[in-house]
Amino acid sequence: MKTSKGWRISIGDMQILPGSRHRAPMRKPMWIIVLVLFVCVFLICAYIYPPHSSTACFFSSRGCKGISAWLPPVPARQYTDAEIASRAVIRDILSSPPIVSKNPKLAFMFLSPGDLPFERLWDKFFQGHEGKFSVYVHASKTKPVHASRYFVDRDIRSDQVVWGKISMVDAERRLLANALQDPDNMHFVLLSDSCVPLYNFDYIYNYLMYSNISFVDCFKDPGPHGNGRYSDHMLPEVEVKDFRKGAQWFSMKRQHAIIVMADNLYYSKFRDYCQPGLDGRNCIADEHYLPTFFQMVDPGGIANWSVTHVDWSERKWHPKSYREHDVTYELLRNITSIDVSVHVTSDEKREVQSWPCLWNGVQKPCYLFARKFTPETLNKLLHLFSNYSTP
Repeated sequence: MKTSKGWRISIGDMQILPGSRHRAPMRKPMWIIVLVLFVCVFLICAYIYPPHSSTACFFSSRGCKGISAWLPPVPARQYTDAEIASRAVIRDILSSPPIVSKNPKLAFMFLSPGDLPFERLWDKFFQGHEGKFSVYVHASKTKPVHASRYFVDRDIRSDQVVWGKISMVDAERRLLANALQDPDNMHFVLLSDSCVPLYNFDYIYNYLMYSNISFVDCFKDPGPHGNGRYSDHMLPEVEVKDFRKGAQWFSMKRQHAIIVMADNLYYSKFRDYCQPGLDGRNCIADEHYLPTFFQMVDPGGIANWSVTHVDWSERKWHPKSYREHDVTYELLRNITSIDVSVHVTSDEKREVQSWPCLWNGVQKPCYLFARKFTPETLNKLLHLFSNYSTP
């Protein structure tokens, strides 16, 4: 009996004592997961589409200190010995006080294959201003026969020039080197054989001589005719973020002309790796070297537009040419009334970039010269010159 009772107690105890536990599966905290996902989506949207208020600064690094301010700075690239030397020379030239001349002159540098068909027009332009200008002619194919006394004996030693190749830049530098030998030349203008003046001498002289910047065309083109021409072989000295495009027809101060002549490092990169057909790209050195160079060494010292007008509206490899029937008083006045510089990118977006032409902070007409005029337009231009060239 006792034994039987003890067994019943044992059985009862076994029913009361917990055996091995079988817990129900834990419920997943779905509300926490949903909350985290919602916060992540909110932060991403706030960063990409920040609200236009001061509270946006917490989420966006655009326009105020945000997430990027918390991150460690990107380590600066270590410059090569050649870069250190080049930057030191350029910095000292730019920081030196400008040379002051008692007789400051404009240097007119003509880049031509041979004869200059508009010498008679330029002769009329120069008359009465002797001692305030210098003329230099680089004729790459045939020795020109001059029709104006201002051009006689002004030919420099020239070499062959091939369109699209570095020889075009070499010719520009050759002209600058010769013009720099005259210490009175304070401003240097590159012109082609098809260029004509749009104003009288005094207006152009004052416009250029008293400007606080150089007029070098420079804009960023992400398309195939811009950054599409860039080569990684230019690294590390020339990065794609600095690669720029622009017309070759510049007008620059003496200090800028000197640093162009002092440069060999960046020039050599374009000489070696900016060529038509290189690596499947059609890189045109004269459209990229100077814009990129100044973007890197003195971006605030250039106007980002050229004072020489050209019409690219036909969207061909070469600009529109003006023939005799095109040349009218209205055409010339229309060109001289333009006071906004416009560039169009070569990608699918065809983005229009425009900015006012500011001369010492004041908006003025952009263009002092124009090209491409054919030789047959000479007589018409001579007839119209005194009318259209007065500001």
